[in-house]
Amino acid sequence: MASRHRREASVAAAILLLLAALAVVAPGFFVRENLSDLLLANVPVLLIAIGATLVILTGEIDISVGSVFAICGVVAGLAAHLGLPMLVIALAVCTAGAILGAANGALVAYVGLPSIVVTLATLVAWRDALRWATQGAWIQDLPPAFQWLGLPQSTYPFVACGIALILQVTVSWTLRNVAAGRAVYATGSDADAARLAGFDTALVKLTVFAVGGSLTGLAALLNAVRFNQIPSNAGLGLEMKVIAAVVVGGAAIRGGRGTLAGTLLGVTLLAIVGPALVFVGVSAYWERAIQGAIILSAVAADAFRGWRASLPPQAPAVAQS
Repeated sequence: MASRHRREASVAAAILLLLAALAVVAPGFFVRENLSDLLLANVPVLLIAIGATLVILTGEIDISVGSVFAICGVVAGLAAHLGLPMLVIALAVCTAGAILGAANGALVAYVGLPSIVVTLATLVAWRDALRWATQGAWIQDLPPAFQWLGLPQSTYPFVACGIALILQVTVSWTLRNVAAGRAVYATGSDADAARLAGFDTALVKLTVFAVGGSLTGLAALLNAVRFNQIPSNAGLGLEMKVIAAVVVGGAAIRGGRGTLAGTLLGVTLLAIVGPALVFVGVSAYWERAIQGAIILSAVAADAFRGWRASLPPQAPAVAQS
């Protein structure tokens, strides 16, 4: 058990050490307003990272989440202007995200295209399509009933965190205890063996892409209701932060290994790193460099682990008389 959760334990230790260092050199980091802003800004990141974890567990990757996030945010704003109830708006953005995710999943699962190529193409195509459709204009003059999900501003943080917590626990439990969760792990570990075991690996991949898109849509809604306007260029660079959080939390980039507890810790660590740089006087531009270094380190660690596993076992030494 200890070896299974070694990565999560190391990330948790890194978070504690970072917080201890900030308590000494930048106590202003712990001001209530700053912590509240960090929490609300990263609840959407966690939702997207849950979906990204499912995709990565199957051995695929989705780097189009930033564009999906932007499109779903605009859909939410347009739906709000139509005066639709909040529940209908939520269903609309989740459906829009699921459709975009399923489009990626279909190309990967049934056409056989590499997921990194497909999602890189849609990252650009959907972003440019949105720019053309909106002419770069932001969605403004949002109705008051849209702000904070129509709730008091003091109540919204509890609702947003509650939604994220419910999804975190539900998806984590499903991965551990339901056949669908075992199918996700099996597909990422060995797709051929999973097919022989009776799992429809193509359907599994299509489903995780669609679920990831739906969660990205929900994240876009929770982000949009915090402001009085919605930018059409939202989510730029979001894919880097999400993927970095998933892999630093212990998910193997080749699939088959990872937990949502690790993803939560990865999101927490990266949520702290960016603002911490500002508080200690380091340029925030280093945040992207750190995210890239995290992804590279995780991939290198997985490659090294795979290389060691492929080595033939050493014969035991024979005692000489």
